[in-house]
Amino acid sequence: MAWEKGLKAIAVYRDGCKLSQPLSARNGISVSAVHDLTEQQVLDAAKKLMQVSPDTTFKRQLSSIVHRKRLPDRRSGFTQKAKVGGHTIFVRTGEYDDQTLGEIFIDMHKEGASFRSLLNCFAIAVSIGLQYGVPLEEYVEKFIFTRFEPSGPVDHPNIKTATSVIDYIFRLLALEYLDRQDLVQVKPGSVTKKERTILKKEDIASESITISYQDQTNTFLGHMMGDAPLCSTCGHITIRSGSCYKCLNCGTSMGCS
Repeated sequence: MAWEKGLKAIAVYRDGCKLSQPLSARNGISVSAVHDLTEQQVLDAAKKLMQVSPDTTFKRQLSSIVHRKRLPDRRSGFTQKAKVGGHTIFVRTGEYDDQTLGEIFIDMHKEGASFRSLLNCFAIAVSIGLQYGVPLEEYVEKFIFTRFEPSGPVDHPNIKTATSVIDYIFRLLALEYLDRQDLVQVKPGSVTKKERTILKKEDIASESITISYQDQTNTFLGHMMGDAPLCSTCGHITIRSGSCYKCLNCGTSMGCS
């Protein structure tokens, strides 16, 4: 009723406890009669009030408020490989269309069936919680600094040490989805996850262009070298210059000026 009316607070008074109480005992029940109730009678009455059958309006309203937001069949995310204390771990994520986190998968295939199964069940539990609206911040604050083996040095660009694989996982998720740079040892700067992806692609493209340019230069010089001798000054292979040879490394001209 309070939720339906949009109330901000509910105050409960014991009858007769205040001189200016807003309500008093009604329906023919006297204050003295209320005071004569035993502790067990009060508890029994409270239990009756708290019993809610599945077909009540309250239950239906509650189910309409809390519902599971399922991920699309085709979803984006990322897969991160790292080593925690020498043990390889793969963390894979699934995202909603707005790039918020909706599920995680954890794989440590060399740790035995029991440990791997526990990690899988843990990942499923976290994923269901995320889909029911549990904030990622709550998981991060609860599970970082969890301590058990394997732990120690981490092979990751930003996370260099972790107290457990669970600690590493939620440091990683906090960095990627909450931009929590205070939980990593090497801060990536103010660049967001999306911007880091774009910059990585640009670096790969730039590196490919540089390699292509170098290959073309080496091929061109290879045709010019022929039987060119070594430079008498630095030992670098010279190239033909007219009827003589010159060194591109130190500038020495052999036989001509």
